[in-house]
Amino acid sequence: MKILGITGGVGAGKSEVLNYIEKAYDAVIIKADNVAAKLLMPGEKAYSGVKELLPKEVYTDDGMIDNKKMAAVFFNDKNLKESVNSVVFPLVKEEILSIIEVARNNKKSLVVMEAALLIEEHYDKICDELWFVYAAPAVRAERLRDSRGYSEERIRAVMDSQLSDEEFIKGTDVIINNSGDFEATKDSIDKELLRLGVKRWEQ
Repeated sequence: MKILGITGGVGAGKSEVLNYIEKAYDAVIIKADNVAAKLLMPGEKAYSGVKELLPKEVYTDDGMIDNKKMAAVFFNDKNLKESVNSVVFPLVKEEILSIIEVARNNKKSLVVMEAALLIEEHYDKICDELWFVYAAPAVRAERLRDSRGYSEERIRAVMDSQLSDEEFIKGTDVIINNSGDFEATKDSIDKELLRLGVKRWEQ
């Protein structure tokens, strides 16, 4: 079983890449954000750990965490964000390792995990390879305007908060260029997975 880590800047098209791999291959897809969201549900492992850290206004009446409100609080308080992440990130990694073990027991051929902080959180120690989904900054900005309705100011702020392309390239093993036609991107994915001995469903 091969374990891949996929990362890249906002708007690069990581979800599109994951969706393709999930449909075309016998793969288990893990999104770190989804794992974190599950762990932050009431009664789950991370919930009690962050309750003392987060302000009351990020919670709904039924005790759920409102992600948009939490993101707004984090935007204005980087120290709080780091404190919450220090609780959540180790639990996310622990959960991901459990999912990988289940996949291995089920004889899956491929596990693909996606995380914005794949490099910073040292997922290279878990993965066989780290892949960087690249798209030109202008392409990413256009996608964020069209699909998410981001303002120019928000686009700049989000991009500036992430690693530079040079840092992504330095920290990963494979570059998947997703700047243009997605058919070309699929060809690149297929080529790299075939190199690793992972074949599509119909093969």
